[in-house]
Amino acid sequence: MARLREECGVFGIFDNKDAAALTALGLHALQHRGQEGCGIVTSDGKNFYAERRLGLVGDNFTKGKVLEKLPGSYAIGHNRYSTTGNNLIKNVQPFFADLHDGGISIAHNGNLTNSLSLRHKLVDKGAIFQSTSDTETIIQLIARSRRTNFVDKLIDVLFQIQGGYSLVVMTGKKLIGIRDPFGIRPLVLGELDGSPILTSETCSLDIIGAKFVREIENGEIVVITDNGIKSIKPFPDAKCRPDIFEYIYFSRPDSELGGKSIYSCRKNFGIELAKESRTQADIVTAVPDSGMPAAIGFAEQSKIPFELGLIRNHYVGRTFIEPTHKVRQFGVRLKHNANHS
Repeated sequence: MARLREECGVFGIFDNKDAAALTALGLHALQHRGQEGCGIVTSDGKNFYAERRLGLVGDNFTKGKVLEKLPGSYAIGHNRYSTTGNNLIKNVQPFFADLHDGGISIAHNGNLTNSLSLRHKLVDKGAIFQSTSDTETIIQLIARSRRTNFVDKLIDVLFQIQGGYSLVVMTGKKLIGIRDPFGIRPLVLGELDGSPILTSETCSLDIIGAKFVREIENGEIVVITDNGIKSIKPFPDAKCRPDIFEYIYFSRPDSELGGKSIYSCRKNFGIELAKESRTQADIVTAVPDSGMPAAIGFAEQSKIPFELGLIRNHYVGRTFIEPTHKVRQFGVRLKHNANHS
């Protein structure tokens, strides 16, 4: 059965001689968004090079030998937190396909709610799938589109898929960012020494010294070429409806989303909770790490002392995004221990 999960990290950079290394660093900053697998695809304008691995970015892409296999000045990368499909190497992104008009690589964060029905229709028409990921459905639809221009093919596909998603697409000449019509999944535009960057969170820009330019708007397609950056909005206007869980848990506290600091939002959650609850207590403590800012805000508002009641083992990953409930429970015991004093 397909497992519906939505959080992954995507990163792409256009026209930079250190594209692969910068993408690896960007993915490292986005590690909290997915720990099951990671991958990088690069291009030198003609050929594509791919390295995909199970496990963490730091265990796979810090060694020179791996990055040396990824030449080219264009790159996209992906941290996998399974949306649909089992945790197998064939489901690790970015995906690559050699189509009639040239190579294409896609990194996808989100979940397509109609992927199974689209998949069945494609299989009935003779399509052959190599993975169980809903992302491959997008590639199959692009390959079968009757439009002539590649961006038009993409638009054709976007009107067929449904769900919350952000996409980073790379061809031999273009880097393209897409955010779903309601802006459920995040995507931002950055810049490093003249090289445009597309990524899930602003924290990955900070780690490489890039500057934040703006958020990709809901329903927007950003096409980056040697001629500059072009914005296309094919969908009817709609109110942006970002996933509230980005503010509560998924995003790193040092990121910004919707023009707001994630840290400040979480701290304000705690302040508001203290106003509403009027709790009588001896101390305020947090379940680290995502609960820490809220606990600080609660303590500040309530005038109750803040203490570290739970100590976290930082060598254990995020337990919420482990693939099964049983593994999550085990991970919690490894991750947190009560401070008895």
